[in-house]
Amino acid sequence: MRERIIKFIGLLLVVVAAGSGGGYITYNFLESKVSESGKQLEQTTQTTGVVKCSNDMKLDETGISTSVGKIYDAAVTIQNYQNGRLTSSGSGFVYKKEGEYAYILTNHHVVEDATKLLITLSSDDQIEGETLGSDPYLDLAVVRVSSEKVTLVATLGKSEDSNVGDTVFTVGTPIGYEYRGSVTKGTLSGKNRMVTVSINSNSDWIMNVLQVDAAINPGNSGGPLLNANGEVIGINSLKLVEDKIEGMGFAIPIEYAMKYVGDLEAGKELERPFVGITMLNVTDSYRVYQYGIRLDPEIEEGVVVTSVSTGSGAEKAGIKKGDVIISVNGDSVSNAAYLKYLLYQHEVGDTIEITYIRDQKQKTVEVTLTKLED
Repeated sequence: MRERIIKFIGLLLVVVAAGSGGGYITYNFLESKVSESGKQLEQTTQTTGVVKCSNDMKLDETGISTSVGKIYDAAVTIQNYQNGRLTSSGSGFVYKKEGEYAYILTNHHVVEDATKLLITLSSDDQIEGETLGSDPYLDLAVVRVSSEKVTLVATLGKSEDSNVGDTVFTVGTPIGYEYRGSVTKGTLSGKNRMVTVSINSNSDWIMNVLQVDAAINPGNSGGPLLNANGEVIGINSLKLVEDKIEGMGFAIPIEYAMKYVGDLEAGKELERPFVGITMLNVTDSYRVYQYGIRLDPEIEEGVVVTSVSTGSGAEKAGIKKGDVIISVNGDSVSNAAYLKYLLYQHEVGDTIEITYIRDQKQKTVEVTLTKLED
């Protein structure tokens, strides 16, 4: 499995400088691992399934037990085997059942590099799964299994209909297989949180996620985040891990995930739009200087163009080495990760507006995006 992290049993990822003290915050991609000896260090299972939400939903003395009962059998545990050895495990949930197949949504990092996927249902029946499509930037994957023993399909809600302060819960298997089916409840703490993570290099991607204080531990990865009525509103993906921090987990909004499910089911490799530049953050002053570029000291945010590809949209628009890109379609660009995030909200062939600074003057140009070649 490709390494995604830095420490804490190989599951933590340094992402952003925290506060004025400049310390580092780490994110935990919620994945279980198995030791070289074969002893399972952490193993997950996850349950999900849902019911239609009504606006007048009220909690009574039974809490959310009714909602938990309605979603339990849609959950699965996903065990990742590589060359005959169990290397990690995570969670997922059945979002569709058609004919002889059922379809499971989970995280990319749960199934990454697997040579075999073993799926465990809530009934403890085990079946093999097949990854149809997976994408590291989305951190999403679709797995197909036989529908013969699948008894429940999750009902999907809308995170956009949820409010900060709403009750949310997860169902999963923190720490180990013996804790499968654990329910944790909490609050939707925030929406549209922009967190920086590392995919191919350090801090090179931004995820727009939901923040929750419900306990999310290694083993919950890929499982559902649900509203009080049992509708899936997110997919658990990562958490803040630091001694001084407690109760900060993050989930991918379900609407965002479902935009790409069709392509993932079809096994399509997602096309990434390409503007045609290499770049550095303005704050990376030493490396910028190594390229022979001198910046106006008043420029504090943005990305510096270090080269332009021949024939690219950037070249055709007149962008040159040394230009500092500060916005895309009016959205401010603070660093390279954020520029990539903004670009990837568009499709190949789209035309965007890029504003940059050259010789202390701002200029806005239209750039047509081309396909990013591997």
